[in-house]
Amino acid sequence: MSTTTGMTRLLDERGVRIPSPELDPVLADLTPADLLGLYRDMVLVRRLDAEATALQRQGELALWPPLLGQEAAQIGTGRALRADDFVFSSYREHAVAHTRGVAPVDLVRVWRGVTLSGWDPFAVNMATPQVIIGAQALHATGYAMGIRADGSDAAAVAYVGDGAMSEGDVSEAMVFAASFQAPVLFVCQNNQWAISEPVTLQTAVPLADRAAGFGIPAQRVDGNDVLAVLAATRAALARIRDGEGPQFLEAVTYRMGPHTTADDPTRYRDPAELEVWRERDPIDRLARHLRDGGVLGDAEESDAQADAAAAAAELRAGCLALGDPAPLSVFDHVYAGPHRTLDRQRAEYADYLAGFDA
Repeated sequence: MSTTTGMTRLLDERGVRIPSPELDPVLADLTPADLLGLYRDMVLVRRLDAEATALQRQGELALWPPLLGQEAAQIGTGRALRADDFVFSSYREHAVAHTRGVAPVDLVRVWRGVTLSGWDPFAVNMATPQVIIGAQALHATGYAMGIRADGSDAAAVAYVGDGAMSEGDVSEAMVFAASFQAPVLFVCQNNQWAISEPVTLQTAVPLADRAAGFGIPAQRVDGNDVLAVLAATRAALARIRDGEGPQFLEAVTYRMGPHTTADDPTRYRDPAELEVWRERDPIDRLARHLRDGGVLGDAEESDAQADAAAAAAELRAGCLALGDPAPLSVFDHVYAGPHRTLDRQRAEYADYLAGFDA
């Protein structure tokens, strides 16, 4: 197994396959079609991300958190999951949502401000995005404790960023996960920047090393290598399903765009750093590997781009077709069932609105 600064890799930056006695068996079932599927996934979600960014710049979305550069970390982990696993993400995991079957338009509903939630979590086994930094780690751990009580071998997966690793919620989640041997996988996408604060100001050690203090096995993987991410995630989930308790995966990647569309990274980031990471682009790396292996040709590339363009057109059309919600719908889905206080508030608000019709 090849590592660079402690990171597991299966593809070098030129796309050359690196043998791994440990992880090669984990990927032994992958066919050329599967490999091409990973490439198509990354091309598609990058195009969706670009379309959503454009929609925000055109005033059609209030905000958008781009994922540019993090496609491999998200597709690699997302494609390793089973349908009955449950995902708890932050606000940037659009590619993970894609792997769970979330429709393109559902990615932007909440950012257009027309709903409190983008999709039905139980239809795709993925909670809607959490904006409170790190809170989803607690949700995932609690859900995982329920999985264990039910006797299932499913897993909960918490996606956090390097910035969230400085939040108390994440530490508390790992305390409970380790203490109760909860079947939860913590995926930290270390994209080097927590808004304008570099990861070097947040930690003196690799973030994966922090997990050891909680008694959680951890692995550091090259987050721009989709094969390494997929293999490491599969291996971690296998350990969880075998009853070995929580696992931690640090995917070392890079946020190539702004933190959100409200951010200007040129104010705090050296352009030379960005250029270094452009050479590590996850899509280009896999493309070189697939072209060298005869899996990706001009026809396959054209098909992937066409599918991505169609998905982007679907997202744009769906976004522009979203109407404003009915005022009283703000009371929907607050509680699972009837609630006397909420019913009273709904009636009072209805009376208030009716006053404008008089």
